[in-house]
Amino acid sequence: MGKAFASQGDMTEKTISFDEVGKGLWAFTAEGDPNSGVIIGDDSVMIIEAQATPRLASKVIEKVREVTDKPITHVVLTHYHAVRVLGASAFGASQIIMSDAARAMVMERGQEDWDSEFQRFPRLFEGHESIPGLTYPTTTFSHGMTVYLGNRRVDIKHVGRAHTAGDAVVHVPDQNVLFTGDIVEDRSACYCGDGHFADWGTTLDAIRAYEADAIAPGRGGALIGREAVERAIESTRDFVQSTYRPAARVAVSGGSLRDAWDAVRAECDPKFKDYAIYEHCLPFNVARAYDEARGIAHPRIWTAQRDIEMWDALQG
Repeated sequence: MGKAFASQGDMTEKTISFDEVGKGLWAFTAEGDPNSGVIIGDDSVMIIEAQATPRLASKVIEKVREVTDKPITHVVLTHYHAVRVLGASAFGASQIIMSDAARAMVMERGQEDWDSEFQRFPRLFEGHESIPGLTYPTTTFSHGMTVYLGNRRVDIKHVGRAHTAGDAVVHVPDQNVLFTGDIVEDRSACYCGDGHFADWGTTLDAIRAYEADAIAPGRGGALIGREAVERAIESTRDFVQSTYRPAARVAVSGGSLRDAWDAVRAECDPKFKDYAIYEHCLPFNVARAYDEARGIAHPRIWTAQRDIEMWDALQG
């Protein structure tokens, strides 16, 4: 491989923020790195997203301990990606929750995704030697489930395919706050390498229907207030559509993956080039959009070797 992935050279330490998005609800964010969420119930705590390693998860735990000493009993993983799930062991939770579809993706491609992501973005795997292995859920659901943390109700639901086939959202009704995983981002590129472009807009409509007062997105800052929520939903929609449309035009006309790359850059660079992880996501986004437009409905598995082959093809 000639030129390295953009993310392989990204070693800049990010500043962590810990924002209260509702009473007893917190968003752990880090300038475009993977976010986590915290839900404090009457007797216990639920974590949304586990980070990539136990060492990185410990940074979330440090913030939790600044606001509560209640035990962490539940971890919800909105999807299967390594950077979201491999730190789960650090929390010592008795329940790890995923959708059935997300668990199936761990079984189908979890190790390949781990190997691929570690190669692409080594900074996000600080303390990788502490990972005990793949993370599997103790509890799964098909469409949705409810967890009570004492009297605090937490609804977990699969509202549609978007970032992956198994995406879940977490809603806390008493504060009307939503944790969306990577279905919604804020001033951060969407990673679409395992995405479903045709479904993503409908899934965003389902999220909009909650009329949430705040959202903790997958990446980017906490979204507090209806105006911020609406802006992020629509900018995510624009990002996804602006990626797919030019790639699809190239694919249906018989153009190459490299042609699709050029077309997507022409449309997306002027609007999104300053977004976090934009250059990291772009080759995988183009490859998946090109595949979907050619009728490959089930995203192909990314492996460390496939990553290199795709990147070489895009370098010409």
